[in-house]
Amino acid sequence: MRIVFMGTPDFALYSLKALVESGEDVVGVVTQPDKPRGRGYVLTPPPVKVYALEQNIPVYQPQTLRNGAFDETLAELAPELIVVVAYGKLLPLSVLDYPKYGCINVHGSLLPALRGAAPMQRAIMEGHPVTGITTMYMAEGMDTGDMLLKSEVAIEIDDNFETVHDKLAVCGAETLLRTIEELKKGTLVSTPQDGSLATHAAKIEKADCLIDFTADAHTVHNRIRGLSPMPLAFTHTPDGKLLKVPAAVRGQEPEAGSLAAPGTVLSLDKGIEVACGTGSVIFTAVTPEGKGRMNAVDYIRGRKVAVGDVLA
Repeated sequence: MRIVFMGTPDFALYSLKALVESGEDVVGVVTQPDKPRGRGYVLTPPPVKVYALEQNIPVYQPQTLRNGAFDETLAELAPELIVVVAYGKLLPLSVLDYPKYGCINVHGSLLPALRGAAPMQRAIMEGHPVTGITTMYMAEGMDTGDMLLKSEVAIEIDDNFETVHDKLAVCGAETLLRTIEELKKGTLVSTPQDGSLATHAAKIEKADCLIDFTADAHTVHNRIRGLSPMPLAFTHTPDGKLLKVPAAVRGQEPEAGSLAAPGTVLSLDKGIEVACGTGSVIFTAVTPEGKGRMNAVDYIRGRKVAVGDVLA
């Protein structure tokens, strides 16, 4: 089949590589425009674009797909199938309806749970023990199309967004190839989603990153690891300085009850142990305002925190 691939970040790159390395006929790659990155705001191409050009695959970066803006190019590419993985834009009907075999999306959750922009982060933040990949036919709504194949991935207690992302990226590529094989064989079965079971994985906003120490220890720990290594959960030191938390472990279990006022530093023995609504968490790494990431022990050694301090 002639396949057009639509995707942008590293998560999508895994699936594109799988298609190319398995010998599929990828006739074009559609990705987001280059964007400024880093402190120098250097115009940087998406990972998918870099790989596609290395493979001599034509790359297209339209500002919009709406109002027929991409229709002429689409007709020239004449795809029989469009594969979409974390592209970052909704597809209009003119694109959805074009390919003979439809548009297949690789989504990072077990639909209909966690539809939306941040399913991996939200799964960790909400304490799910299992997440996974769903391939589906795309429809006009946000992740509402009929489901195809599902693959489960466990979320371990020491996983964070980065490790879950990487596991799901590998799983997504594998599940996509199985989906295409079944499509070729004529054995692919689609299942409508039960909308009554749907949950939403909203985009991560700054307000999501502020640590609420009145929550129980598990909830606080899940928030920290769900936002690491980016954009990072944060709190404030007693003098009002921003303190980001890239790594933490569970301290005392919620069953221990209230140990002190939420946010109170309880101990500096194994890191920075902080009281939650019930139980505690231990920061093992921090990123102080204006500085880089450091081990919590080094932060403590610099006398930047003391037992009894309250983080706001």
